Amino acid sequence: MDTIDGSAVSGLDVLRPGDAGFDEARAVWNAMVDHRPALVVRARRTDDVVAALALARREGLEVGVRCGGHSVVGHGVPEGGLMIDLTPMGAVRVDPERRRAWVQGGALLGALDAATQPYGLATTAGNVSHTGVGGLTLGGGMGWLARQCGLACDNVVSYEVVTAAGEVVRVSADERPDLFWALRGGGGNFGVVTEFEFRLHDVGTRALSVELDFPVGGAAPTVTRWRDLAVRAPRAATYTAGVHDGVVALGLVWVGDPAEGLAHAAELEAELTSVPGSPGTPVARRVEELSYLDLQTREDSTAGHAVRRYWKGHYVRDLSLGAIEALLATEPGVGAGLQAYGGAIADVPDDDAAFSQRDTRFEYVAATGWTDPAEDADRIAAARASAARLEPFASGVYVNVLGDDGAAGVQRAYPPAKLTRLAAVKAVYDPGNVFHLNQNIAPVAGPALAAEPAE
Repeated sequence: MDTIDGSAVSGLDVLRPGDAGFDEARAVWNAMVDHRPALVVRARRTDDVVAALALARREGLEVGVRCGGHSVVGHGVPEGGLMIDLTPMGAVRVDPERRRAWVQGGALLGALDAATQPYGLATTAGNVSHTGVGGLTLGGGMGWLARQCGLACDNVVSYEVVTAAGEVVRVSADERPDLFWALRGGGGNFGVVTEFEFRLHDVGTRALSVELDFPVGGAAPTVTRWRDLAVRAPRAATYTAGVHDGVVALGLVWVGDPAEGLAHAAELEAELTSVPGSPGTPVARRVEELSYLDLQTREDSTAGHAVRRYWKGHYVRDLSLGAIEALLATEPGVGAGLQAYGGAIADVPDDDAAFSQRDTRFEYVAATGWTDPAEDADRIAAARASAARLEPFASGVYVNVLGDDGAAGVQRAYPPAKLTRLAAVKAVYDPGNVFHLNQNIAPVAGPALAAEPAE
């Protein structure tokens, strides 16, 4: 944006179209997204975020905030707007004695795990290490530790936030509790988080992955047994199921003592192979002991940002036979998966945070990836068709899985009372809806929250 006076960006690390590094800065995980901001501000400290917001206000530019870039629709990269690139703010500081980690807003999950695991500590983080801590946590934050330790948002002690007005505030249960409630699951609607303080847990460094493959045909009784076992599984176990190209993989991920995990895995296999009318012996069996760090990186994309992606998701409170049959009817070329909830996730009262539907038992996602743009329509249609089969059995959706769903998706992610409360908090901290490139919650003043933020 050549019309901006040089003094306006003085002291900021700025990229314009044509500059070296501009295309790399705007690239996101989904190669379908090709947005071109007018300006990229590479924030290296909190003051840079404040200055970037002031610049956007002066110039009338739409604001996007980029960290890991895993939004499937590329919300962090505003077309023709100002992109605040938090990736230079990627530091993690750990106090092993207090079991705390301070994580800058641009850090990736891999950096958090790498900093905490030398002490045998961790907190809940997602399953792909190049995901941004910020986006994951603000939407809730599911991961392999969630059934033991709660969601990522349940483990945040405090936030440093830059509001739409450019004010830097600390947020905790005792400081601005309205905003603390909203940030725990309400997404990026309320400000730019420049630092998270996380509670850490002693989880050790070992993990176990188990997958047993069965032909899809006739597998419904086996999946039903897997469902029943998942509901009463130990908290160290997160049960998983996946359907792809005629095979259903049933298993679990265990974080903790591998010997205990192996014993539980043997019980699982014995149960699944003894179901009357089931396929019996699995056609393939994968049991892998691995480090927690390896577990956290095994699903990383080897193709980087070159793959075009699309997904749709649901929460499924009760996995009925009809839902199981719909899962097994997944379209060719689509990978559909279930991940078990429960445990510590459900221990937290639903009203405690913006994150909703803690009583769900399973999260479902239908996903597909490809490289040829000519396949876009067919691939998207296949993922939508697969998810549509599950929709009659769905109870809602995880906000971090939403893509092009618009307001209807947001209404599925939060019940009406929470949406009303979130809109009221939004009216206090972002009345102009500056932060709208997200799963947006428009500001609507509420009687209990219409006052100015507490000092």
